[in-house]
Amino acid sequence: MNIGDKMPNFNLMGVDEVNYNNFDFADKYAIAVVFTCNSCVYSKSYWNRIAKLKDRYEEDNLALLCVNSNDVNQNSEDSFAAMKTVSHEVGLFPNYYHDENQELAKAFDAKVTPEVFLFNSKRELVYKGAIDDSWDNENTVTSVYLEDAIEYALDGIEVDYPEITAEGCSISWKKQQK
Repeated sequence: MNIGDKMPNFNLMGVDEVNYNNFDFADKYAIAVVFTCNSCVYSKSYWNRIAKLKDRYEEDNLALLCVNSNDVNQNSEDSFAAMKTVSHEVGLFPNYYHDENQELAKAFDAKVTPEVFLFNSKRELVYKGAIDDSWDNENTVTSVYLEDAIEYALDGIEVDYPEITAEGCSISWKKQQK
């Protein structure tokens, strides 16, 4: 996806066992989609920060969707049952969704976990990439890319740095059937 592209339609199963689509979030001022998973060390290091963002911006009408698109056959840690457990442990229930057929990851052209795609009230992509500048140590963060972008999006202002390359684990893609 490129900056300015419209958010694709989606239909995802949440860890609360309810199907959600983009229309369920139509009243939100902004939507942050975070491709993440249970098995990646980069993703695990961000759980606390993502939960803080969810808590901080929920009242400001931000929808934060954590999406696991990894192929479960490659790592059982990414199973739907494990997603339910993790969402409770890290304080993200019910904001964790399973992209079992990997259609959303493909539509977004997501590459790694974690990788963020932020959409404004018009559902235009205004930011994509990294959450911040220190994946391995929350205490050494000097640039909060996603938080800044959320502030701008909620205020209806153009994001200063709309693309910051995300660092993380490659999404585990399903093997192509012959």
